[in-house]
Formats: sequence, C-alpha cells, structure tokens
Amino acid sequence: MNKGKLLIVDDNKSILSALEILLTDDFAEVKTIANPNQLPTLIETGNFDLVLLDMNFSAGVNTGNEGIYWLSRIQELRPDMETVLFTAYGDVELAVKALKNGAADFVLKPWDNEKLRATLLSVFKLQQSKKEIKQLKQKESALKSEINRDKHFIIAQSPQMLEILNLVRKVAKTDANVLITGDNGTGKELIARELHRHSKRADEIMVSVDMGAISETLFESELFGHKKGAFTDARENRTGKIENASGGTLFLDEIGNLPLHLQPKLLSVLQNRTVTPIGSNQPLQIDIRLICATNRNILQMVDEGTFREDLLYRINTIQIEIPPLRERKKDIIAIADYFLKIYCNKYRKNCLKINESGIQKLTEYQWPGNVRELQHAIEKAAILSDKNELGADDFFFSQTTNGSSTFEGTIEEMERKMISKVLQKSSSNLSATAQQLGITRQTLYNKMKKYNL
Repeated sequence: MNKGKLLIVDDNKSILSALEILLTDDFAEVKTIANPNQLPTLIETGNFDLVLLDMNFSAGVNTGNEGIYWLSRIQELRPDMETVLFTAYGDVELAVKALKNGAADFVLKPWDNEKLRATLLSVFKLQQSKKEIKQLKQKESALKSEINRDKHFIIAQSPQMLEILNLVRKVAKTDANVLITGDNGTGKELIARELHRHSKRADEIMVSVDMGAISETLFESELFGHKKGAFTDARENRTGKIENASGGTLFLDEIGNLPLHLQPKLLSVLQNRTVTPIGSNQPLQIDIRLICATNRNILQMVDEGTFREDLLYRINTIQIEIPPLRERKKDIIAIADYFLKIYCNKYRKNCLKINESGIQKLTEYQWPGNVRELQHAIEKAAILSDKNELGADDFFFSQTTNGSSTFEGTIEEMERKMISKVLQKSSSNLSATAQQLGITRQTLYNKMKKYNL
C-alpha cells in the first residue's frame, strides 16, 4: 500500500522533531526542513505527495504572506501536490485566503495530534484519488482511441493462416512476449489484436504504438511519460503509453525501426518491469503483455549490429511469421469479398460481385502490398464501378502479373508506386528510402500512411 511521502517546512526545529516522531508511522517517508528556500529543489527531485508548510518564517512577521508565497511556488512547480498550511497566528480571513490560493487545508498551532494526523491522511487520500482519476481519464481517452480505430476481422481459408490462428490461440493464453514478422500489409496488427482478444487480459486495454511514427526526440515522452516542466514544452504531467497499457497489452509496431541508441532504454523497462517518467526519479511498476511486429529481418539486423541481440531475446519468446498474400491464394477472394461488402455499404453501392475474369486477375496478381494493397484495390473498384459486378478491367495495380512496371492513372498513383518500389529495394529501411527519394523521414512516413503502404 502506498503510504506517501511527506515534506514538513517549519523554522522551529523542535516542532520539526516532534512532527517527525508523530508522523513517521503514517507515511513512508517524512522529510523535514527549516529553510523554505530548499523547497524548489526538493519538490522537483523528491517526488513528495504532500507538504505541511508553516506560514511565517521571518522574526516578528505573522501576516502569513510568506506561506502564501511558498504555496504559490509549490503550485507552480507541482500542481498535483497537496499543501496543508500551518501557523500559530490564525484567523478566518487568513484561512479563506489560503484555501483560495490552493491550500488543501489549514491547521492551527498548537495542534491536536489526532486531528493533525487525520487531516494529513485525509488530504493524502484526496491527492491519491485525484491522481487515480486523472490516470483513469487518460486510460479512457486511450481506450476510446482504440475503440474508434477501424476494426477488421481475420479472413482465413488457407492452411497456412488456419495453422497460424491455431498457434495464436495457444500462445494467447500465456503472457509470453510475441514477435510477429511478415511483409508490409500482411495483417500483423490483426494478429496482435487476436492474441489480445484471446488472452486473460482481453477485458483490459491494448495500446498500440507505431515505432516508425515516433520521432527520436519524443520517444521517451511518448512511451515513458513526463512530469510538468521536465522539458520546454512539458506544460503538464503526461502518462506514457507503457503506463497506459499496464494491466493489458502493449503492441509495438515496426519495432525494427527503433534506433540503436534508444534500444537500451526499452530493454531496461522490459527487464525491470518499471518505467520512470521524464523529470521523475520514482520508477513506476508496470504489468504488461508485450507484442511486437516488424517487416524487417531482425536476425540480419542483429548480425549487422543495428539491433541488440539481448533486446531480441526479450521480445521474441514466440515468433509468428505471417506469409505474404501471394503464398495463400485461397484467402484472396474471401478477403476481397469481405472488403467489397464494407465499401458497397460505405459508398451506398448496389451489392457488387466479382465475376470470373475479376477473380482470375486478383488471384494471378502477386500482391507486393499484400492485404493492404488488396483492400485499396477493392475500394477503388467499388467507387468507380457503375455495374453490378466487377471484372478484370475494374482492377488497377501498380505492377502487372509478370512483375514488369506499368503506370496508369494519376500523379498520386505514380508517387505511390515509386515509394513502394524504393521501400522494397531498401528492405523497408525508412531512413534509406527517404534519403533516396530526397524527402525527410517524417514526410515519407506521412505518405506511407496516405497510400496505405
């Protein structure tokens, strides 16, 4: 049970000694200081939950203004910290002023031991409740984001995919870390969601993090969270993705894009099962089930020295390899029919069907973009069709069935084709692809999102 950390500020050392003895059993830590000038440093580094603050520090001064000043400084440095004010010179007007300025309560000297203990413990419980409510709201926000994501089911008729789904249901019952590998667009995130759905954590949240979309400068803030003032733009406390996922599943997509110098930080979290927000020195316990995915050859990256071997062992208790669509042709038409129903409903089309010539073209094509490319092709065909069925002429691909290049349509389609081709040549290395195309990594990522690459 968290008993909290209490900081007491009073210029009377006898009072400090008496309070330390009185409150030691009620709090995990009781720190006393006689000089309020130490407050800023201690507040920023000590992770205290509560402050008991005297209101007068200068001889002959009993206005309480010093206490009000230091209260405002505490509010500025740690808005989530509760402060109880403490003085021998009390009146109703001063109490009202203190409470209006953010004090949680007001205690008069000489104090009654039991009333003081009750006041401090009550304020601490209130502070913990506020903290839990804020965390719940952040989790709720993350959960709503997950709920609002487009959801698709796994369509599996091929022996390869049926075998994978059988493996998924076996592995899902454990908390083993899983690495999902496969080409772009094969459905790695769907497999991750299936693992979560069949796990004992299914009633909790699954938090997805696209490692390729997080800039290096925001990596720690996004994953670990931060405290207000930890860096220039940290205007309020923020819970990281890992803490949000605690109790549920954390899905790290495109783990192969995590830069080498950031890998030890993730490894440390996985080894210690704790996460420390930026600007804090208090580690938080986490309970997550980790699933990672990548379209890159991680073993080759280990050999090349671009991915840590010890991190690979941590994330790769079980590996699930998703075969490309061209190797599971039995799934192509079933998946196409599934997307066709979705887009007929979305674009208010009559119930379209795919005729024999359309089926032949879809099954003969090699699908370098896999299920994602198939989805895009079906959506485009559904939008443009003015017939009751879709034939071979209704489907447009970036490549012909024999693999030779072709160009049909708009500049956007040409751009999509060029990016796809360079991605394949660079084995999906985003930095190398961006350099070859003469654009920034973030621009490349935005275009990949736009074109469903």
